[in-house]
Amino acid sequence: MELNFVELWVGMGTAVRIVVLVLTIQAVSCLAVVLDRIWVLTTSRSRARVFASSIQSAMEAGQYEQALRTMDGLKPSHLGGYLQFGLRTFLGRTSAGDDSQRAAQLTRRALERRGDAISRELNRGMNVLASTGSTAPFVGLLGTVLGIINAFKMIAATGSGGIGTIGAAIGEALIVTGYGLCVAIPAVLVLNP
Repeated sequence: MELNFVELWVGMGTAVRIVVLVLTIQAVSCLAVVLDRIWVLTTSRSRARVFASSIQSAMEAGQYEQALRTMDGLKPSHLGGYLQFGLRTFLGRTSAGDDSQRAAQLTRRALERRGDAISRELNRGMNVLASTGSTAPFVGLLGTVLGIINAFKMIAATGSGGIGTIGAAIGEALIVTGYGLCVAIPAVLVLNP
């Protein structure tokens, strides 16, 4: 059996076409999120390596002001922003008169909040994957139900229930379910590696 997607599209009812379009939008959205996250994480990783090697000697020598000047000249990265924020907070607290333990404690709290913000930014778009992974099978099933209803309408219109009459409609209905699964499975696999 050969699948001709153009014939399937032409033979679909309007409601089933809408279901296919919804699934296609979900698939494209997931692909966009995955490509965006790959780009963000790859860029952040390479910038973090440059950042770490650039400030390592100044940090080891305790030259924090020199490390901050070096950080200002580097491309922004998640690690760089996090460490720069922590170092500026610590130095700001010590210059405000706090002893080093109190400054470290306040910096730790500030870094926890900053870490949460960075985590949210790095996980941006994951809700699209989660929503698609959980709803796409049901959207595909809706397409199947609508396709089966269309098949029953064909039976009623022709007065015949033979496989020749409804075979294409049943096939169309099952393909929509398969399409829903093909959209959902990769989304779930990427979301939960």
